[in-house]
Amino acid sequence: MESIIYRLRYFIMLAVIAAGLFYLGAIRHQIDILNPFVSHDSTHALPVYTPDPDYAMPAKEPNRLNILILGIEGQDDANAAIGGPLLTDSIEVFSYDKTTHKSSLISIPRDLLVTIHDQTKDKLNTAYEYGFYHSSNSLQFVKDKISEITGVYIDQIVIFDFSSFKQIIDSLGGIDVTLAVPFDEPKEWGFDFHLPAGLNHLDGQAALYYARSRFSSTDFDRSKRQQQIMFAVKDKLLALHFLSDPVKSFSIITLIRSDIKTDIGVWNFSEMLDLVNQVKFDQIKKSVISTDNLVTESTDNGAYILLPKGGTLAGIKQLFQDSLQ
Repeated sequence: MESIIYRLRYFIMLAVIAAGLFYLGAIRHQIDILNPFVSHDSTHALPVYTPDPDYAMPAKEPNRLNILILGIEGQDDANAAIGGPLLTDSIEVFSYDKTTHKSSLISIPRDLLVTIHDQTKDKLNTAYEYGFYHSSNSLQFVKDKISEITGVYIDQIVIFDFSSFKQIIDSLGGIDVTLAVPFDEPKEWGFDFHLPAGLNHLDGQAALYYARSRFSSTDFDRSKRQQQIMFAVKDKLLALHFLSDPVKSFSIITLIRSDIKTDIGVWNFSEMLDLVNQVKFDQIKKSVISTDNLVTESTDNGAYILLPKGGTLAGIKQLFQDSLQ
């Protein structure tokens, strides 16, 4: 009986969300949540691809789920006109072993120099932008590229811009982060942004300042702060029961429907909720690919880049293979 009620609850929840999305016209916005394989990107034909053994496409693993999470500049970003709103600012891969229930979150540096397509080399943060303008399905393009680089098959993807992330945090009433030492960014935002050591309650704007500050620390430190913000959002969602309440979940979806792209459809939603209930969040293995482990600093025509140690992606791929051990 409990099993029937449980399934009925999810059926009703999914029906409500689906009806709401149709009513609000979500399928006319950027989010292709019901038909993720339809692309509205501006496209040009890709050149003929010459295979590179270092970029072999890995096979899908039935017992492993890998979700790519990208944060892009977005049209509202102050640097969008200079760098481009489609450049990726945050690149994270969440992996989950369905058998052991172990999970990991790995940050990949945006400045990693990779082969974007055939002989075209560029920083990894341009991969989504390149796919947007040169492929018929930019989501699949960037999923395939990250799959080749990491050696693990990317199953699903979520892309958000930072204005939507700010809205989510504000809609939750802010988030809490605890700092071991004070954080200061005196230059980037036009004023001295300061957070003291200890517990800090951040609204959406302060959370973005903290997560995206780049002048006072390295990009690798910034990746760690972005992971910290993600876990703080997770904690707040769980505390407010957003991930188990269909009405509250629906409110989050409608809030960000025009600022997110994903191939996680409505009918995958119950699977995602089940996953949330299974993940041992306090045991997630967190890693940042950095100069301390797998990449080295260099320049390319005067531009700062990162290169994989050893000249190949083997070390990065091994990290992902080992991440669920």
